Amino acid sequence: MTIRYFATQQDAGPRAQPLLRRGLSYGWIESAGEPPMPDADRVRAAWRNNEAVMLPGILADTLPGFEQDIAQAHRLMEQTLEGSDVAESFEGEPYARRLPPEFALTGTSYEEHDDQGIEKVYFDAWQNDELAADDLWCKASWLSFEDDDASLRFRFSFGMEGYEDVAADPERQMWAAKLTDAIFPESAAVTAHAGLNALLAHMLDCERLAFAERIVYFNAPNGGAQMHHDVERGHDGVVFAQMSGSTFWLALSKPKLLDEIDAYLAAAPAEQWGDLRALAKDRQALACYLEERDHELAEQLLDRTPDFFRHLIERGYAYVLRPGDVLLMPQYSLDTCVWHSVICLGDEAGEGLSFALKRGP
Repeated sequence: MTIRYFATQQDAGPRAQPLLRRGLSYGWIESAGEPPMPDADRVRAAWRNNEAVMLPGILADTLPGFEQDIAQAHRLMEQTLEGSDVAESFEGEPYARRLPPEFALTGTSYEEHDDQGIEKVYFDAWQNDELAADDLWCKASWLSFEDDDASLRFRFSFGMEGYEDVAADPERQMWAAKLTDAIFPESAAVTAHAGLNALLAHMLDCERLAFAERIVYFNAPNGGAQMHHDVERGHDGVVFAQMSGSTFWLALSKPKLLDEIDAYLAAAPAEQWGDLRALAKDRQALACYLEERDHELAEQLLDRTPDFFRHLIERGYAYVLRPGDVLLMPQYSLDTCVWHSVICLGDEAGEGLSFALKRGP
């Protein structure tokens, strides 16, 4: 796939698409062609080199079988945007039929403490009349604080959010994953795809896989995610599958990101980026600064500078995902993980599955 960047619509051709996120225009892109499917050894080598890997169209053969499930997921998104309670949606059809008797809906929280939170719905899992896993939850959240960004996500996990070490309890992780399967059956497009699973097992050099800490995204026009990583203890990386709609991605390892910041600053006028230049003189200091919650100096470059987007696109770190495409992103450690930035393409929200990947038991 060839991705060309244009600073203005006047420079772009009629097929070009705008890169617009939260009111900021990053320019226009035109994508042509389909990248070749990498073979298994190439995927494993790229993963071990901490490179993002795109698997174009790998799920295309299975998506037709999930067409109704994907349509229902969009209806749930729309109902949530219109203010319907998520818990009430789960108690109605088709979710009452989808949820097996092992799962009992136990309560809901409207997340007043979280400005991005919408609602968290709690479940317990039972097996043979015994409690198998408690305090499982599905949390609906906005992706930003912007009123004109309708992007949201449904995240599945358990326990105290932000405090509990989820990797320490693989049993509850497994039950949270089963809850995802019940509410969003299209999850099986990833978890039950024989070709994809064989490729991932070869990549990780293991016999069994586990898909944990699952998130179902709806990136909406004018929305997406700023540059970030998804490192979490016990996880090897992330599998992102585009189920509907289309998204634009920038994805590169942290060492490469540091290299590109250096290269961009070196080419920029000397009077620009003074504070960031001073920080970037110490590579380790900049690497640590990126991990801080407030890294405004870097954020201004990474998330609010269209010309830096141009720079990364021209360096070959851009991807356009369409239904059936998968993007693999290693997340082994804070030092080597793949950072990524996402923008919705087109006029409609699209569904994406983002599952943490790890070796199975």
